[in-house]
Amino acid sequence: MQIIAVDDKSTRQNFLNVVEKIYLNDKYFVRPLDVDIENIFNPKTNLFYKHGSAVRYILKNDDDEVIGRVAAFVNDKKAYGFDQPTGGLGFFECINNKEAAFKLFDAGVSWLKAQGMEAADGPINFGENDNFWGLLVDGFTDPTYGMQYNPPYYQAFYEAYGFQNYFEQVTNRLDIKKPFPERFWKIAEWVGKKPNYSFVHFKWGEKDKFIRDMVEVYNDAWKFHENFSPLDESKVSAAFEKTKPILIEDVLWFAYHKDEPIGFILMYPDVNQIFKRFNGKFNFINKLRFLWLKRNNTMTRLRVVILGVKTKFQKSGIESGIFYHLRGPVFSKPWFSEMELSWVGDFNPKMRALQESMGAEFSKKHITYRYIFDPAKRKEVRAAAIPRDSKERTKES
Repeated sequence: MQIIAVDDKSTRQNFLNVVEKIYLNDKYFVRPLDVDIENIFNPKTNLFYKHGSAVRYILKNDDDEVIGRVAAFVNDKKAYGFDQPTGGLGFFECINNKEAAFKLFDAGVSWLKAQGMEAADGPINFGENDNFWGLLVDGFTDPTYGMQYNPPYYQAFYEAYGFQNYFEQVTNRLDIKKPFPERFWKIAEWVGKKPNYSFVHFKWGEKDKFIRDMVEVYNDAWKFHENFSPLDESKVSAAFEKTKPILIEDVLWFAYHKDEPIGFILMYPDVNQIFKRFNGKFNFINKLRFLWLKRNNTMTRLRVVILGVKTKFQKSGIESGIFYHLRGPVFSKPWFSEMELSWVGDFNPKMRALQESMGAEFSKKHITYRYIFDPAKRKEVRAAAIPRDSKERTKES
């Protein structure tokens, strides 16, 4: 077997096409768009290259067949916030062969060591954690856009190599046709009508204002997360431009106390319900097919990507108030039948409790692993939980 760096058109195509072998008989797999994958590894389109670097490899067997791939990357803004400088491994694909899997892991780890890293998280993305993050270990059904999907046998490869469970990510689903618990709506209505609070949906004509508000809320709401890095407005703006073709203004809501932004929900139709027909290609014909399928309401699932509230307004029911105002716009679009709440880490008990109060049902579980290179430094590693009393901690700070 031979490890080969991805550095030209041929190897880039090999990197993309190996999924055809891995998922040949998998009815649920949705091949990501080739352009989406390539943009992640293009310094001109991925802003993470401004403070990081990445490499890709493919693996060929003795018959010159591509049988696997992996990528490794370092995000300088996050790498040095842990006990060991930590990089990332991702986009791993491999036939069911332990030797091949280990050879791919070895290649990524060797590169990370050369960059000064002492540990690796994986599988993760060279970007934000709303896409291609975590190994699917339960719920091997149709994935929503950006959610990691992989064969069940990958878990044994990661754990045999020495990767340890760093945190678990649970994705729940809501049957929109099924009534929410009455108690939830009573609380939601009460919050939604409180004086000095207002709730407005996103408007593209005021995009810059909403992006500023979103960044302000996010950077406050997530400040107690382990190794927190503030959001950057330019990255958020680029993400909104990318999602413009599927964005629905009245399912993106913002909460305000007087004029202060205090919460938001980011949700999109599941474009994978269209992309599963394209086999990774977004050529001219498929762009026309996309418009036709979108117009005919092929997307019946919504994916909640982010829901956040400023710390001093947490435990105030703001999330419920957002859903109270969201109910009308969602229910007025009868083609939507399901809402995916993806994903919530086991380090975030508050959000898990909220989803339970809504009557959400389990859908999928992913695991983000960590591998510490030096065996002498290995110990049980778990991501720090977000404190339930973050509102009180804000008062103290």
